[in-house]
Amino acid sequence: MLRLVDILSKDRVLVDVRGSEFKNKHSVMSALATLLSPTSGSDREVVERLLFEREALRSTGIGEGVAIPHCFVETATEQRAALLLCPTGVDFDAIDKKPVNIVVGVVGPKRATEHLRVLARVSRVLHDTDVRAQLIRSANAEQAYALIQSRDQSLT
Repeated sequence: MLRLVDILSKDRVLVDVRGSEFKNKHSVMSALATLLSPTSGSDREVVERLLFEREALRSTGIGEGVAIPHCFVETATEQRAALLLCPTGVDFDAIDKKPVNIVVGVVGPKRATEHLRVLARVSRVLHDTDVRAQLIRSANAEQAYALIQSRDQSLT
């Protein structure tokens, strides 16, 4: 069974506690590209462009303060994720029109089944209102990652 912690690592988790780092969708996507490009075998600019191209099709803001920007990268050999926490909220053109606080970026090779399983797992891990609230209150990357790890394991 695929688990979120299998594709997410603590070094790809950022918590913007002061709300000064992620002001808009562009700064979020840029940070995701920086975190995910080394895992994809592609340049940061390429990953950022691919994330924006996918976002242009339809917002990945799925509501309830969550967005899951994702894309296929030709050079990627496996699915990888990054987590950004924006407690002050970022406008992401989400389906519920509310700001996004939790952003999980996913890049991987073009294997649709595997990619869909990853997106479904992210949604499942973040489905619980209490988990989302605890994540948003995380003081640092370690605390956020530990919470994701705990929640992910409880969903066996």
